[in-house]
Amino acid sequence: MTIDHGAWAEYLLAGADERRELTAITKQVKDLSIDDAYAIQAALLELQLGRGDSLAGAKLGLTSAAKQEQMGVSEPVYGWVPSSSVLPADGLVELDQLIHPRCEPEIVFVLAQDLAGPNVSASDVLDATEQIVGGIEVIDSRYEAFSFTLPDVIADNTSAARVAVGQDGIGPRDADLTTLGCVFEVDGQITGTATGAALMGDPAACVAMLANHLGKHGQKLETGWLVMAGATTDAQPLGDGTTALARYSHVGSVAVTGRS
Repeated sequence: MTIDHGAWAEYLLAGADERRELTAITKQVKDLSIDDAYAIQAALLELQLGRGDSLAGAKLGLTSAAKQEQMGVSEPVYGWVPSSSVLPADGLVELDQLIHPRCEPEIVFVLAQDLAGPNVSASDVLDATEQIVGGIEVIDSRYEAFSFTLPDVIADNTSAARVAVGQDGIGPRDADLTTLGCVFEVDGQITGTATGAALMGDPAACVAMLANHLGKHGQKLETGWLVMAGATTDAQPLGDGTTALARYSHVGSVAVTGRS
């Protein structure tokens, strides 16, 4: 069966534009492959860039055991960070632009050099990084009930919606990233704690995985990009007036607030 990647990309984009939940693609297409899912993702990105958007970076998803368990999948996924998704410094999230947003803390790499696979190592990632900052990603699956398989979430650009990025960075070798701590609070209640080791043992190794994945497709991580290594704790719903705060060791705090 031939998959029309462009048509499914238009399907996903329409769901985002109209802020309505969609039936998962795998409920409509039998045996959707991972390769087809990434082809749909690429077609979706092409549609977004065709509207005048640009790329601010790339991201990994489901790199922590907590996230994999929460979403019922068993391997990381890769996606893109459009410039339009990067929030202003006030961290306000306009909820009327989203479907059912959730938020989660992220460790973010800001690149000083290009990174191109194959054979990129965690040490190579640190050498190519200008600074490490904290972040919060707002995810917003376009699928009904936030329920999907691995190919579904890949096609949907790993549920990407918004990202807030902190201002207090450190050099890539100024701290042990595996012990960089995060406390995540929603309206003053702690909902999760973790260290960088939650991201498959080492956040830099996660970024290396992404660079090597892209290298197989003739792509690279580019100078100046943000690269999100993955969420360290479970995602939490973001409602009207809800404030989520990620407090990091070494790299300060980041907050987002939902507004209808």
